[in-house]
Amino acid sequence: MKTTCEIMVQRVLPAIRAELARDMIKEHGKNQQEVADILELSRAAVSQYLNDKRGADVDFSGDAQHEIHNFASRLIEGMNSREQVAGMCNICKFVQRSGWLNKNEPDAGYCILCGDDEDN
Repeated sequence: MKTTCEIMVQRVLPAIRAELARDMIKEHGKNQQEVADILELSRAAVSQYLNDKRGADVDFSGDAQHEIHNFASRLIEGMNSREQVAGMCNICKFVQRSGWLNKNEPDAGYCILCGDDEDN
């Protein structure tokens, strides 16, 4: 059995990064290197996200995509490292609360470290 965090890191985090990269390029006119700098990734990693070689197996709800879009905008405006981490954690929690986890990994529970399990 995989823990919730393993599932989220292996499947959801790459998909979030892929959505962020696509959004920053399509909606904000950034190039791959600019996206790589903002996300603190290599340009090659961004290319893999854009070409569905990483993070392509998760379909987000419209609400989750909206949250990711808002986060991309805030990243572009500029955030410190602590704000970036908090933003990624909030997206992860949003995806968990949206039902993705129960639908795709029904044996997994909600993350007990996030402290949101009472709300779900």
